[in-house]
Amino acid sequence: MVSLDDAVLARLEKGGSRYEILVDPELVQKWKNNHDSVNLSELLATEQIWSDARAGDRPTSDALINTFGSTNLSICVEKILNDGSIQLTTEQRKKIINDKKKKIINEIASTATDPKTKLPHPATRIENALIEARFSVDPFLSIEKQVQKAVKVLKPLIPLQFITVKLAFKIPGKDYGGVNQLLRGIITKEEWVTDGSWVCVVEVAGGMKNEIISRVSQRSSDADVKELD
Repeated sequence: MVSLDDAVLARLEKGGSRYEILVDPELVQKWKNNHDSVNLSELLATEQIWSDARAGDRPTSDALINTFGSTNLSICVEKILNDGSIQLTTEQRKKIINDKKKKIINEIASTATDPKTKLPHPATRIENALIEARFSVDPFLSIEKQVQKAVKVLKPLIPLQFITVKLAFKIPGKDYGGVNQLLRGIITKEEWVTDGSWVCVVEVAGGMKNEIISRVSQRSSDADVKELD
């Protein structure tokens, strides 16, 4: 359950009446993207429906039944979230927008490359291009959908290519544990060779290539790496 200090108002006005709940705006967005990902009770600061949350006024049971067809909290909350609006302060909206903007830029920088150099674009280049394109971040739209929109406005300004690269690593046996833990989940092939080294092949987004190589090197200074065709 979100704290009252971090909660914002979700409001539905219908039939001349107002219905409010106090919610976590980020969990609301997560819930809207996938209803099964968040339990409604988790995103509420109080398990109450209000007619005026600031004043502490609550609607009558008859009013809830007339509007929602039920006094059940989950049914009322779901209706407010689906049909109502989130009331953010200027500061809250600015924070959410800035956080989402960073995530959008990072997602593009870590998955896209320049088709000429085969290298990822610096985050600052992507950010400047988005500013030039006057791209607006929606505080309530999912990162995935906004990345798709951002890519469309970026392509006329900077070349973008989304590719997957294969990297083969040869790791001394003494460094196996740390590197295996790092690469687990992206390994497509692995084996031990006669000199006691561990060899693996991983597949990563082109924009992540340099970061993966750097992180492996930090865990195994004697690691060998080769990009496969």
